Amino acid sequence: MSEIFTSINSFLETVLFFDILFGTLNGVSLPFLVVWLIAGGVYLTFVTKFINIRVMRHSFNIIRGRYKTIDDVGLISSFGALTTALSATVGLGNIAGVALAVAIGGPGATFWMIVAGFLGMSLKFTEVTLSLQYREFLKDGTVMGGAMEYLSKGLAKKGYVSFGKILAVIFAILMIGGAIGGGNTFQVSQALGAISQEIPYFQDNPIIFGIIMATLVGFVIIGGVKRIAHITESLVPIMALIYISASLWILGVNFDKIDDAFSLIFQEAFATSAIYGGMLGAIVQGFQRAVFSSEAGIGSSPVAHAPAKTKYAVRQGLVALYEPFIDTVVICTLTALVIIITGVYTHDGAYSALIEAKQGAALTSAAYGTVISWFPIILSISIALFAFSTMISWSYYGERAWVYLFGSKFSIIYKIIFLSLIIIGTIVTTDILVDFSFMLLLAMAVPNILGLFILSGEVKKLLEDYMKKLKSGELDEEALR
Repeated sequence: MSEIFTSINSFLETVLFFDILFGTLNGVSLPFLVVWLIAGGVYLTFVTKFINIRVMRHSFNIIRGRYKTIDDVGLISSFGALTTALSATVGLGNIAGVALAVAIGGPGATFWMIVAGFLGMSLKFTEVTLSLQYREFLKDGTVMGGAMEYLSKGLAKKGYVSFGKILAVIFAILMIGGAIGGGNTFQVSQALGAISQEIPYFQDNPIIFGIIMATLVGFVIIGGVKRIAHITESLVPIMALIYISASLWILGVNFDKIDDAFSLIFQEAFATSAIYGGMLGAIVQGFQRAVFSSEAGIGSSPVAHAPAKTKYAVRQGLVALYEPFIDTVVICTLTALVIIITGVYTHDGAYSALIEAKQGAALTSAAYGTVISWFPIILSISIALFAFSTMISWSYYGERAWVYLFGSKFSIIYKIIFLSLIIIGTIVTTDILVDFSFMLLLAMAVPNILGLFILSGEVKKLLEDYMKKLKSGELDEEALR
């Protein structure tokens, strides 16, 4: 079985990270996946006329409930859908991924990570709008949405019935694989490693930790998306507040170094030197880590937004703009600034061994620990909470993909498999499964962005109609009745 995983993983890695420069530039590659994401983000930013900048105030008003109407249809609030999606993205990508991006790609990677975040906002808006436009309310009271729905129904509407169905099935299979590995076993193993540093008991009894996590996750996911949203509405703001507060404290203590840090970021973002691979290396690292962080373009979070209570598909798409903004533009930037200011990213420093071993979480912990001595304890707890929140959201993503393929009556089988793997992930080495899963997760971007390209015209029309109603005051009249 391991040989099969390894072979498929090798094939996917060859395709997704195929160097379109054919190794002609100082040994720095430009992977197909990065180009694909950039192309999708740039194209949709222009199609939507820079939606990632021009309606942020209106989007915030939607989140705080300013535009609720009696015609809203759905299961959870717009804010609940947003926090459910954020719970899957705010986590190890922000903690470990950013540290590695700066260490490997240099401080300039931070600039390109921010750029990727803004482009990701356009991707996120488009895929979530389509998810709401083509969502389906099932007889069991649940909602089907996400790329599976708009790839099959949206492309069928365009006349590509078979092609759309094939893409939807491929996407669903990839999502289940991504949920089982990246959204499950990887998360619990990272959480176990972090907590074991503070509670040695779990080093000798890892299965106990697995049982505890499986029980907690099971309690949440058995209650469906309403319970998941209820938990994330409370958990995500607390997690984000703790992490952002610690970051701001460190930046406040080192306030005099912030200007120099930003200067270094912009200088190396366009550097032509071979240090850290120069500009191209910074771009590649910035975009790759941004994808792991916000999942924009992957097509996962549209599943979380599908049950949102709203009258207009575009309205929830506007809510989704805040996902990459909070996750990448805000949290990842704060992390990067701390990494740069504390200097832990240098290859000839005291933390070079962590960089070589690609221990991003440990590197971030060391950076924060240079100012807040007790922060590693808080970080360990945060990693466990991040892992827990990611698991409950990804369990839902995978379950919706499972239902799309096999039907609602078999969803319990998926949940049993998912919960069992949480326990297995604490007692068995799952490196091959995790690597395989991450390749499946990244591969989701291929059919998803292809669908976004094809359906972008429909999103443009929906957005134009919505903006006309907003400017005419019609939406304000609806919200007041």
